[in-house]
Amino acid sequence: MEYRRAALAALVAAAAALSAAAGAPDSPAQAQLLPAEAARLAAHSLLIALAAAGNRLVAVGDRGIIVYSDDRGLSWTQAASVPVQPLLTGVCFFDARRGLAVGHDETILATADAGEHWQLAHHAPAAERPLLDVWCGANGAAIAVGAYSSYLTSADGGASWSERAFAPTPTPQAPGAPHAGPAGAADAAAGGGYHLNRIVGSAAARLYIAAEAGHLYRSDDAGTHWRELASPYAGSFFDILPLGGETLLACGMRGNLFRSDDGGVSWSHLETGTVAMLDGAALLPGGTVAIVGLSGVVLVSRDGGASFTLEQQSDRSGLSAAAAVGPKSLAVVGEGGARVLTLGAGTASVGAAH
Repeated sequence: MEYRRAALAALVAAAAALSAAAGAPDSPAQAQLLPAEAARLAAHSLLIALAAAGNRLVAVGDRGIIVYSDDRGLSWTQAASVPVQPLLTGVCFFDARRGLAVGHDETILATADAGEHWQLAHHAPAAERPLLDVWCGANGAAIAVGAYSSYLTSADGGASWSERAFAPTPTPQAPGAPHAGPAGAADAAAGGGYHLNRIVGSAAARLYIAAEAGHLYRSDDAGTHWRELASPYAGSFFDILPLGGETLLACGMRGNLFRSDDGGVSWSHLETGTVAMLDGAALLPGGTVAIVGLSGVVLVSRDGGASFTLEQQSDRSGLSAAAAVGPKSLAVVGEGGARVLTLGAGTASVGAAH
């Protein structure tokens, strides 16, 4: 199987893919619930996801490491306490202080102080289903998604969680568009569902999910009901970026990037100039759009996501997520940890670790 953030972890470990990650036995550290260890170079370790908590940035990653920055990504401090050590793969915030993080061993963490201290809200290693992303909504509503269509919901800010079957209404494919291939179908049948890689919010109650094997989903009622969208290709999607109104971008494997101007009903392919996996996206002030991926790929659009230019980072370090920190500045996380890119400069400044 393949899913967004595990693919980057596999790259760093020089493995082919984390195809058996969901079924691998728990490590002793995970089984004993050992807390994350303090690391002098925490901000330079493998980091997978990134979110804003007010003016603060919070990033999560390998071995339960969580770091935060109060100066737009220039320097980072490790969280004072994280109760577990699994790979953390998603993070979101309800407001400037309350947030959630998710990861392997079906782990969900909660913070009430902008990421400095974390408490264990849910942990089910026996389920053998990594959680891959989490969405924080209004009035304490939250949704965590992951491998084999894992789908957990909370109505109280993440204090308690309920598992729900993910059963979207199917939508016929657009004429001539391919759908999931035999391999993807077999994987889903064996594991109980497709891997849900990313969940993002748009205007009002609109949500999108990017999933494996060419699957995209949309909800117009904050996750109560879902419907499948027609897919423009059969490969996995790793991120969706709403651009306002009905316009959005979806990115995936082998440099595939697609644009929709009707809320995902139809799609057009955009040229990227790369075959690297694309797995993160951000909208900057002024309308610049950035897409990041493996091999140091950064795609930049200055026409509202209609076309993109490739700004390959010289170190070719894999990137997993991005957040805007200025009109031309992008905080990114990935294989080399956290850093700040200046778009158009062709180089990256590396943040200092505290």
